Formats: sequence, C-alpha cells, structure tokens
Amino acid sequence: MTSPLHNHRLAAWRRLRHQRDFNRVYAARCRAGDGQLLVYAAVGNEQRGTRFGLSVSRKHGNAVRRGRLKRLLREAFRVQQHDLPSGLDLVLIPRQGADPTLEDLKRSLLRLSNKLAARMSE
Repeated sequence: MTSPLHNHRLAAWRRLRHQRDFNRVYAARCRAGDGQLLVYAAVGNEQRGTRFGLSVSRKHGNAVRRGRLKRLLREAFRVQQHDLPSGLDLVLIPRQGADPTLEDLKRSLLRLSNKLAARMSE
C-alpha cells in the first residue's frame, strides 16, 4: 500500500549534482525567465524523466536566505514533478530582488518549463 505522499517523494536521481551536468545545460543555451525565476534547459534522459539543479548565488543574501530559496525551489519541483514535461534537465535560478512565495515559484516553474519544452521540440 503506497501513500499519496510516497508518490511525491523527491528521488535522488532527480537532482543534477555534477558540474558537468550543469555545464551541459548551460551550453545548450536554452533559457526562459520571468520576474521570479530563470530556467535553463537541455534535453536529458527521456526514459528517466525531468531532473533539476539549483544555482543560488551569494548575491541573494546570507546563508539563511539562500537556504530558504533552495527549500522553496525544491518543494516547488517536488510538488509538480509529475506535471512537468519529461526528459528535460533544468537549472533553476531565482531572480535577485524577488521575494517569491511557494505558489509564485510553482506557477513560474510550470509555465517556464512548458515554454522551454515547446521551444526545444521545434
């Protein structure tokens, strides 16, 4: 018996962890942004699903503020991982000066990732 929460766990394979993965996504030069978020995308592994990495620089503030932004971004991805287009590798970068809520980030992530998926399929 699986609980509904189990289906929304964030599996370890969903995270981009190596610098070479980040470099590959940046090198694809496919990006979209809004007032809350900047998202870079590259074609990933079609069978596994969408993966993501975070890039939160010191320009966003002290460690507490950066940690909060990372937690919000991870949660936004976790909740919507099944609604996002599959087969992409994403790097999520919060916009400087914005103080986003979880709802703002969820809305931005879904819209921008769909926009990038459509652009990459052309």
